Amino acid sequence: MQASRIRRAIFVTVLDAVVLLVLSWIVAGFELDGPGSALLAAALVGVLNALVWPVLARLALPLNVLTLGLGGLILNAVLVGLVIDLLPGAEIDGLLGAVVVTILLAGTTAVVNYALAIDDDEWWYRHVVRRQARRRGDVTESDVPGLLMLEIDGLAHDVLLRAIRDGNAPTMARWLRSGTHELRRWETDWSSQTGACQAGILHGDNHDMPAFRWWEKDRGRAIVTNHPRDAEELQRRHSDGRGLLHADGASRANILSGDAPHSMLTMSTALSRRRPLGRDYSAYFARPYAVARTLVLALADIGRERRAARAQVRDDVRPRIARSRTYALMRAWATVVQRDLQVATVIGDLLAGRPAVYTTFLAYDEVAHHSGIERPDALAVLHDLDRQIARIATACADAPRPYRLVVLSDHGQSQGETFRDRFGRTLEELVRECCDGGAVFAAIGGDDDALSYLSAGLTEVARDDTVAGRAVRTATRGQVADGAVMLEERGRQEVIGDDGRELPELSVMASGCLGLVSFPRLPGRVPLERIEELYPALIPALRDHPGIGFVMVRSEADGALALGARGVHHLDLGQVDGEDPLAPFGPNAARHLRRTDAFPHCADLMINSTYWPRFGEVAAFEELVGSHGGLGGTQSFPFVLHPSELEWPEGEVVGAENINRVLRGWLAS
Repeated sequence: MQASRIRRAIFVTVLDAVVLLVLSWIVAGFELDGPGSALLAAALVGVLNALVWPVLARLALPLNVLTLGLGGLILNAVLVGLVIDLLPGAEIDGLLGAVVVTILLAGTTAVVNYALAIDDDEWWYRHVVRRQARRRGDVTESDVPGLLMLEIDGLAHDVLLRAIRDGNAPTMARWLRSGTHELRRWETDWSSQTGACQAGILHGDNHDMPAFRWWEKDRGRAIVTNHPRDAEELQRRHSDGRGLLHADGASRANILSGDAPHSMLTMSTALSRRRPLGRDYSAYFARPYAVARTLVLALADIGRERRAARAQVRDDVRPRIARSRTYALMRAWATVVQRDLQVATVIGDLLAGRPAVYTTFLAYDEVAHHSGIERPDALAVLHDLDRQIARIATACADAPRPYRLVVLSDHGQSQGETFRDRFGRTLEELVRECCDGGAVFAAIGGDDDALSYLSAGLTEVARDDTVAGRAVRTATRGQVADGAVMLEERGRQEVIGDDGRELPELSVMASGCLGLVSFPRLPGRVPLERIEELYPALIPALRDHPGIGFVMVRSEADGALALGARGVHHLDLGQVDGEDPLAPFGPNAARHLRRTDAFPHCADLMINSTYWPRFGEVAAFEELVGSHGGLGGTQSFPFVLHPSELEWPEGEVVGAENINRVLRGWLAS
């Protein structure tokens, strides 16, 4: 191990020397007297970063956090400038030149290290971050194992299995093949999306969460799970104060917090976190070059995304959707910026000895939504996440307690051409035409997952009375709603043809291939008979549409029904007239529908798209290639990869609440 570290240090020094030499040729005002001078400069910069920077980092950490890394970057540039000015035959003009050289040096070496899978931060975490935690008295020494839970958002069991087979997840493949871990499949509830799944996993309760977004008649408004104010309300409803992470645990980049006292980039706590952000982010901002490297890697990811989008158009890859430049920025946030913050913070949690840590890696889900669930760029992101998992696993060896590392997903995704592309109009347009409605509230998501996490991060920063906090408040002054920064439109909400009444006549919302139609002006659950009386064309149009697999509605005479084009499933009676519309959706479909039918906020009409088993495809009501939220295909079957010594229940595990029971059992053991 020591020999490999020495080889790595030599390689990094030589690489930095080459970069510095090239920069001396292209950056005005920066001169080096040949390769020898470049090598000496690189060696001295490395020594200063190893010996001097840790001391300066501890002193300058508050400034570094307050300025979101800019202060540390300038301070490190001063060191680089001093080194170069002290060398014979070397010169650099001013602080600006030193900053430019520092950024380019950090970025270039970061890209090369990334390409060669070299982790040059291992020493830093071990000797600096852990030392800082000890100095703060923030370390728990224990022989009791901690539980580290790394969620890969949106990754289906079967997709992971093929990735392991094909070399796209080498770390997890090595664990499986060596026998240290076991791979398990479980089944989500009907609402196969992050909000409901994390409520079940982290709090043991996801009752009355019918979708990612839904209309609540008793409150006269919609709930959108990934908006901080709504997430805060959902946590209030589902938390008993003793969530999975309540005992000194950490929640990093999740929808709900599991009652963790340590929280960062978590939707439900963005408006109410308990302390300044500096301590949570210190593992990231303490590193030299952290901000510069993240910036360069983010720019590289933007370039990769634009190339991948053009390649799909050039090769006429289908299904596909339009991918904007704005999406490229948001993808870079998810795949690089947020990822870097998460990895650093989770490693900081490990070195502090937190007993339970849960974090959600958004990157794969974000890319799979837009590219496809097994397209090359989605699998490349998965491969990179596998590498980050390996980095975190390496850090476990230096933690003050042993850790059991669990990798899991909250749901999968199912692929397919969108409903609009298949049939020429959206679900919203179909419902509006059948109802000839006046005011229509439409909430159709799409590409705002990464944007919502960025909004949550800015909300957290804006709550601090710091330079960075004041800057964020000034920059986002016109984009604050309910106390939170809201960069995205609220799910593309609109009222069409408003007749002056306060409530819309119709609400049409979507979560992947699950559509929800409510009638906000009519109290309670509107029965089938009343809908047929008011809008006689609506039920036949939905039931007989080739893109709709079934419609769940409650009848005054017959109870809960799943209506299909060629049959009806009587959910309360458990009998079928004609062909069972639930047959393509698996043996637990009726069970899922009955559970959702009992929710107080179940929509008047719950609409699931058709499932085409030949290609495993659904038709999302949102503009997404890979989607989730309803039934059909791999979206309902995520995974848990756990250490072999931990017991897994006999038989199938259905529902996120049961995953909570499994994890609690592991913590208790």
